[in-house]
Amino acid sequence: MPGIDLHTHTSGSDGTATPRELVRLAAEAGLSAVAITDHDTVDGLPEAMAAGREFGITVIGGVELSVSDGERALHLLGLFLPETPTGLGAVLAGLREKRHDRNRLILEKLATAGVHLDYEKVLALAGGAVGRPHIAAALMHMGVVKSPREAFERYLGSGGRAYAPKKKMSLDRAVSLLAAEGATVSLAHPYILRCKGPEMEALAARWRERGVDAIEARYTEHSDAQTREYLALARRFDMGVTGGSDFHGAAKPAIRLGRGRGRLFVSEAVLAALLERRAGAGLPDRAGHFPAGIVAGDQFG
Repeated sequence: MPGIDLHTHTSGSDGTATPRELVRLAAEAGLSAVAITDHDTVDGLPEAMAAGREFGITVIGGVELSVSDGERALHLLGLFLPETPTGLGAVLAGLREKRHDRNRLILEKLATAGVHLDYEKVLALAGGAVGRPHIAAALMHMGVVKSPREAFERYLGSGGRAYAPKKKMSLDRAVSLLAAEGATVSLAHPYILRCKGPEMEALAARWRERGVDAIEARYTEHSDAQTREYLALARRFDMGVTGGSDFHGAAKPAIRLGRGRGRLFVSEAVLAALLERRAGAGLPDRAGHFPAGIVAGDQFG
């Protein structure tokens, strides 16, 4: 049975495949649907959706946002965005400008540490939105470090010599922006919150009340126990279920589209259930030519 992948990244943010290339790879992998969820940008959606029509695969517009709820940092996926979400696009353009400011501060700190890196070269290497992975790649090209892990441990991570914190959008602002575009708002890879049991339940309840209407229960790094816990939370709080690999191409070579590290599988029933929820809420389908006959009901299985 064909699978789907609702969490992928292109060269528009920190992946290595262009939007068209990623859609082609998804079709070659036998997926019936793929969501493009670049960090803080929707610029690649028109190219990806055109590629979906070219290769005969359903492409779902999306985005991944880093947000804050007080002291708690989390990531949200906005799924089923229109091809050109103008309001959200304008806000994200401003966020990317702030990211440039952060990147320049990182380069200033690198220079203080004796590592001189030309930002224009980093921009050329990225080809799109620039983030710390691109700076890590530039450091590797210079021979300063041997791996991305070393780059983050020595320089770019929270304990590194060139670390600069990222300014995050508030949870409520992000949910409001995504809701205005008619998106389904999903909590991304909840395992990174490093909490479970009553603490995780309290967070899910709180965020559900504030407009987070789905949870990414199926994810590359989730253990079987974590997947079961997140599916149970979705049932308890009437949340949709999403799932994806977090594919980045060559930037994370061990992660395969639709399969993660090899054990991941997200069924078409997950997408069918999301579409059913959206129809019940009066939201547009936005899933192109998703094959008829797939029914919701076993997305928790």
